Amino acid sequence: MEEDRFARTKLLLGEGAVEGLKEKRVLIFGIGGVGGHATEALARSGIGHLTIVDHDRVDVTNCNRQIIATQSTVGWEKVAVMRERLKDINPQINIDARKMFYLPETENEFDFLSYDYILDCVDTVTAKLSIVARTLESGVPVISAMGCGNKLHPEWLQVADVYATSVCPLAKVMRRECRKRGLPGFPVVYSAEEPVTNARPPGSIAFVPAVAGLLMASRVVLDLLSA
Repeated sequence: MEEDRFARTKLLLGEGAVEGLKEKRVLIFGIGGVGGHATEALARSGIGHLTIVDHDRVDVTNCNRQIIATQSTVGWEKVAVMRERLKDINPQINIDARKMFYLPETENEFDFLSYDYILDCVDTVTAKLSIVARTLESGVPVISAMGCGNKLHPEWLQVADVYATSVCPLAKVMRRECRKRGLPGFPVVYSAEEPVTNARPPGSIAFVPAVAGLLMASRVVLDLLSA
């Protein structure tokens, strides 16, 4: 029954907090290795309204790290698979699934002010910068995922201000480009681990992007509870 679905969460957070999370609206760009785990954790934490944005289909090479990737979902649209999975977890959740790329030319399709929190889990720097800039301009909290490829140790992952990051090549680019644009600091999940390999495309394993996604989700939930 619905009243039992979040019973254990209520023991930890209190009934009022769980009821409040049901009203929150969160937008996630990218539901791959990091974003997929973050999205599911948000749904299991009781967030009531999720908008998920991803253009890709599940590929067999995703099965080593992406939570929605199984043999039975290969070839399916990621947002469709995730929507059905989240509805199976919580039938009352509201899911807006959008199969599309986020690009500067499509940014006006999103009303950033209608959300309580935004997660950037995309791969391209251009899209990441646009998401962060638009979100900061709107005054909505944002958290951004840095690189998890070629990393092996999840214990090196942490949440930090983008300007306090180190080692991560993607974070270095983001710091430089954010400074050029005069953007203030914002939280990111990044790894201070030196790359294990410089493989291209990046090598990956199940537990690093998963932990990054869970760290993102925890920051979002705790921020929403303290707002």
